[in-house]
Amino acid sequence: MQNIEHRAQSTDIKKRIALNKLWDYIFLATGLVSTLAGLVLLFALMTNLFIDGSQRLSYKFLTAFPSRFPEEAGILSAWVGTFLLMLVTAFAAIPLGVAAGIYLEEYAGKNWLTDIIEINIANLAGVPSIIYGLLALGMFVYFFKFGESVLTGGLALALLILPMVIMATREAIRAIPNSIREASYALGATKWQTVWWHIIPYSTGGILTGIIIGLSRAIGETAPIITVGALTFIAFLPAAPVSAEFPFISFKWLFDPFTVMPIQIFNWVSRPQQGFHINAAAAGIVLLCMTLFMNAAAIYIRYKFRKRIKW
Repeated sequence: MQNIEHRAQSTDIKKRIALNKLWDYIFLATGLVSTLAGLVLLFALMTNLFIDGSQRLSYKFLTAFPSRFPEEAGILSAWVGTFLLMLVTAFAAIPLGVAAGIYLEEYAGKNWLTDIIEINIANLAGVPSIIYGLLALGMFVYFFKFGESVLTGGLALALLILPMVIMATREAIRAIPNSIREASYALGATKWQTVWWHIIPYSTGGILTGIIIGLSRAIGETAPIITVGALTFIAFLPAAPVSAEFPFISFKWLFDPFTVMPIQIFNWVSRPQQGFHINAAAAGIVLLCMTLFMNAAAIYIRYKFRKRIKW
C-alpha cells in the first residue's frame, strides 16, 4: 500500500515538474517573440527613416539655416542649439546629481527626513516632462529673469534628468561591497578618502550608465523646451563662446535664443510639402547619430575607467 502511494506521489511530482518546465518554455518563447517583434519594428522604422532622409544628407544640409524652401533648408541652428543645450544640461545636472547621490548614500543619516527625500526623488523621476517645463518657466524665466535662452533650456533639462542621475549614482555606490570600505578604514583612511579613492572609482561605470540614460532622454525632449520659449524658426546662431577681447571667453551665448533638433523636426513634419518631410527624416538621422555618438563616448569612458580598476 505504501509503495503504491509512493509511486503515485512520485508520478504527481514528475507531472508538476514537467508542467513547470512547459510553462518555462512558454514564457521563454513569449519573451523571445516579443523581443524579436520589437527589434523588427525598430529596424523597419530606422530603415524607413534612412531611406527617406539619406537623399537630403549633405554638407549644405548641415551648414544651412532653415528656409521656407525645402530644398534650401538646413539644420545648422538646430544642431548647434542642441549641442549647446546638452552642454549646459551636463554641466548643471551631472555634478549636482552625483554629489547628491554620494551624500545620500554615504553621509546622510537614516531617518525620516532622508526617507522623505528618497521618496520624492523616486517620484520626481516619473513626473511628466511638461511639468519641468512649467517649473523652469516660472523659476528661470520669470523669477531669475534668464529669459528664453540657452541657459533656461539647459537648466530645464537638467531638472528633468537630475532624479535619474541621483538614483543611478546611489545604486552604483550601493553595489560596492562593504569589504572595500572596511579595508580602507582599517588602513587609516578617512571617510572622504575612502569615498574619493575607492567608492567613486569603483562605481564610475554605474554612474556613467545613469548619465547616459539621462542625457539620451534629454536630447529628444520637446515639451519643456517649447514651454520655456524655444523658437521653431531661427536663422542665426548664438554668440561665439570665444571673443577677440580679454578675457577671450564669452558667456553671452547662454542668454541667446535657440532652437533644437526635435523642435525643427516637428516643425517640418507639420508642414504639408513632401520636401519638408524628407528634411525631417534627414534631421532625424542626424539626431540619432548625435545620440549614438554621445552614448558611444560615455561607454568608452566607462570602459577606460573599468579597465584601470583592479578588484
